[in-house]
Amino acid sequence: MKNRIILWGAAGLVLAGLVAAGGFLYFRTFSPDRDRYPVRGIDVSHHQHQIDWRRVAADDVAFAVIKATEGGDHVDDAFAANLREARAAGLAVGAYHFFTFCRPGADQAKNFISVVPRDGPLLPPVVDIEFGGNCPKRPSPEQLNAELQAFLGPVEAAFGKPAIIYLIDEAADAYSGQIASRRRWVRSLALWPGHDDWIYWQYHNRGRVDGISGDVDLNVLQGGQEKLAELFSAETLRSP
Repeated sequence: MKNRIILWGAAGLVLAGLVAAGGFLYFRTFSPDRDRYPVRGIDVSHHQHQIDWRRVAADDVAFAVIKATEGGDHVDDAFAANLREARAAGLAVGAYHFFTFCRPGADQAKNFISVVPRDGPLLPPVVDIEFGGNCPKRPSPEQLNAELQAFLGPVEAAFGKPAIIYLIDEAADAYSGQIASRRRWVRSLALWPGHDDWIYWQYHNRGRVDGISGDVDLNVLQGGQEKLAELFSAETLRSP
């Protein structure tokens, strides 16, 4: 009886190991249906260190959304180089701002506008709202919406396009449906989001792309090359 228990225990451990390995392999290799979502992109910041953007562009990457600013005065120190080199490599490029809860939205708008150049085409500006890495203040939906509107007004006027909002995890639970209505960038790792009410879908946070040493966020665009060209064009401001 004791030997049988040991045998069953060992078999259980082997099975658990196989399930874990299978789950890891599925996550690592997951990629959305290319026929349905043919346009691939990445989002990056200084955390990706030195990037060889020509190799990135050759690895089925069509667009890149690059961290520009955070709060009222922080500038990502890799932004200027990333924007310049990604654009030179032929990618459609855009910039995002990490929205903090402890600075007025108007101050954050000034920071973003002062840093992101408008001398070439850009994807719509993105505002990143999440609890992780943010200050501990948790504004009410009404408070956040007021500050977010103070950010969106000047930014959308400056760049001539409605912004995109990246709202994830606990922040999505707290604020989704209660703040400014804009196109959304959703995060659903290795799983279809369950709906198509989004413009970007971040499907991986530990992806690999040639030209980047280490993990990088992987995304798809809702639509094909025509939609990417529309987002990247120098369109005038339209209602979201």
